[in-house]
Amino acid sequence: MRLTRLLPCCALLLAVAPAGSAEYIVLRSGQRLNVSSYQLLGDKYRLQVAGGTVFVATEDVLSIEPEEVFTRLKPADNFTGPFRELIEAASAQYKVDADLIASVIAVESNFEPKAISRRDARGLMQLLPETAARLGVKDVFDPRENIDAGTRYLGDLLKRYDNNLALALAAYNAGPEKVEKFGSVPPYAETISYVRRVKRAYENSKSGGEPSSTRKRKSFSSSATVQNGKR
Repeated sequence: MRLTRLLPCCALLLAVAPAGSAEYIVLRSGQRLNVSSYQLLGDKYRLQVAGGTVFVATEDVLSIEPEEVFTRLKPADNFTGPFRELIEAASAQYKVDADLIASVIAVESNFEPKAISRRDARGLMQLLPETAARLGVKDVFDPRENIDAGTRYLGDLLKRYDNNLALALAAYNAGPEKVEKFGSVPPYAETISYVRRVKRAYENSKSGGEPSSTRKRKSFSSSATVQNGKR
């Protein structure tokens, strides 16, 4: 939704985000800014970001999206049933740590096989249709196919970046071309947050704690994931 549609054009000269809220301002350039508040002042938005205030022209703003809220998930080692078996099978085949796969799935979809993001990424490991097709996936919502393809893709990225986990996760989220462009984790708020969340979940699983933070949302169809320019 465009920000200009959130407010009646002639009704208000000033719009204020609720105090304490956290949202993403999405720019036409593709950049996403994490803000704690925003105000519409004429033809500009006043954005409160970490470290200060910035002004952005309204014509440069594409949309506003809520920040994801995360809650804890039980340790991966306690998982039972087909997902754990599928994760371990993919881990053995593609030489990717099972706890890392579980951490990615938890952050991506909260272990919801039918999850669909607003950018049309689908399934447990949130594969875009074109990526799923490239990886030979016939049913992206099938847990076995999704985990197998997602793990293969993640494994390829780990090899591409010499097992640099941060770069591999950034490429999984924002796309390899973005990592190549910046030569590091792209300076996108969502990608930076994504890398941190998965790494934290993975590190927790290795220290015997809870392995992952998971999305708490009412509907996966309203998710705001950057999703693989990528997958």
